[in-house]
Amino acid sequence: MARSAGVLLSITSLPSPYGIGTIGKEARAFADYLKKAGQTVWQILPVGPTSYGDSPYQAFSTYAGNPYLIDLDMLCEEGLITKEQLDSFDWGSNPAQVDYEKIYNARFPALRIAFENFKKADQKAYLKFTRQNSKWLKNYALFMALKNKFNMTSWTEWPEDIKMREDSAVRRWERKLRNEIRFWKFVQFKFYEQWESFRAYVNGLGIKILGDMPIYVAMDSADTWANPELFQLYDDGDPIAVAGCPPDYFSATGQLWGNPLYDWDYLKETGYEWWFERIAAASRLYDITRIDHFRAFASYYSIPYPAENAINGKWVEGPRIQFFRMMEEALGKIEIVAEDLGTLTPDVTELMEQTGYPGMKVLEFAFDSGEENDYLPHKYTNNCVVYTGTHDNDTVMGWVETAKQSDIDYARSYCKMPPDEPFNWGLIRTAYESKADMAIVPIQDILGLGKDARMNTPSTTGANWAWRVDANALTEELADKLKTLSVRTGRMED
Repeated sequence: MARSAGVLLSITSLPSPYGIGTIGKEARAFADYLKKAGQTVWQILPVGPTSYGDSPYQAFSTYAGNPYLIDLDMLCEEGLITKEQLDSFDWGSNPAQVDYEKIYNARFPALRIAFENFKKADQKAYLKFTRQNSKWLKNYALFMALKNKFNMTSWTEWPEDIKMREDSAVRRWERKLRNEIRFWKFVQFKFYEQWESFRAYVNGLGIKILGDMPIYVAMDSADTWANPELFQLYDDGDPIAVAGCPPDYFSATGQLWGNPLYDWDYLKETGYEWWFERIAAASRLYDITRIDHFRAFASYYSIPYPAENAINGKWVEGPRIQFFRMMEEALGKIEIVAEDLGTLTPDVTELMEQTGYPGMKVLEFAFDSGEENDYLPHKYTNNCVVYTGTHDNDTVMGWVETAKQSDIDYARSYCKMPPDEPFNWGLIRTAYESKADMAIVPIQDILGLGKDARMNTPSTTGANWAWRVDANALTEELADKLKTLSVRTGRMED
């Protein structure tokens, strides 16, 4: 991994006249800005279709792209929808926040207009896409058509025959919902068509996309519905146990995610084929793939279902190094960053050493326990990625508002911050000066924003994933400052 610097910004957080960031003009403009700022990595959040709660870590499919990210102006240019039609929808009035209810109520009617017009267009590229992606696309499109038919209820609440995917039921619903299924295939065709163009543009600037792959899939997803044998489920589809993590820094009762756990014995018997296909798909979207909650490959936290919180779970051994050795045989070398945050047990440390993947270091965690803290930069090896904070942390300036004064004083002393250096820039400078091969900073920390700009607070619902950046805040002066720091710390050539 080359010495480099990058920025963490969810695509949904970009400016847009349609209430949420997309992979259109503003995404290219941000990539241009990264180029000016001496950045060679753009880290994003997962890009799957989000479900209730709007979390990108709970998607309806591990393969499908988020319909919200499709750029509507590009559909306009293709003649699939008019500007007047787009302007007739209510996309929300606050450019600093995503209004997900309004987006939901406007986005899909707009896409359906585009779909009706697309039926008259040349279908060659669409048909090629559906053939090449038929394995996952067929299940996903039927799944979404059925969800729409059954008022978006979970598949576990569907009529028994289609819930359990009886062959006769599948064939019957495929006939009944033929047009609706085609709509969902069209949406994915447009997402992937635009994504290919977006990624080519970003890569053409010398910038890599660092994507994020949740380790678990959602219970209410096409993956779980279509492949129940991969998961720890009862015969009726209910989970035996679900995923989460024990009480920690973020939550006194742990985190109850509710995702189904993998049946690793079955996956091993099948040569981990499903998993390797999933990782291969991620590597076609991203240049570098961050695997969220990597530690679950060493041992995962199993919480008996149902549960009110994560207190009564237990650790169970995962597939460990055999999985990654077989993966490399199947797929070759893939650039991966392992999210190894939290309390690391010896089995996790051993797996990190065996794979050789770079782990993560977060400076917000570094200053609360003295010289023995493993997040302090003098403890780093080159083979890691350092962050000021992540999407799950408060912003640096928000952290300053709530941290102990002794921790703040220690951070200032350790980072050798002059009295006139803003705290956020002291941490950014320290990250850049560290020996970590890659330094990633959330755009909120570069802008010096407070807690109101936080992206996510774990174990909470309602106010997350909505923050958006003000395009006017991305000034030439700020780009010059980042570029100067990148050059001085050897993270780019002058």
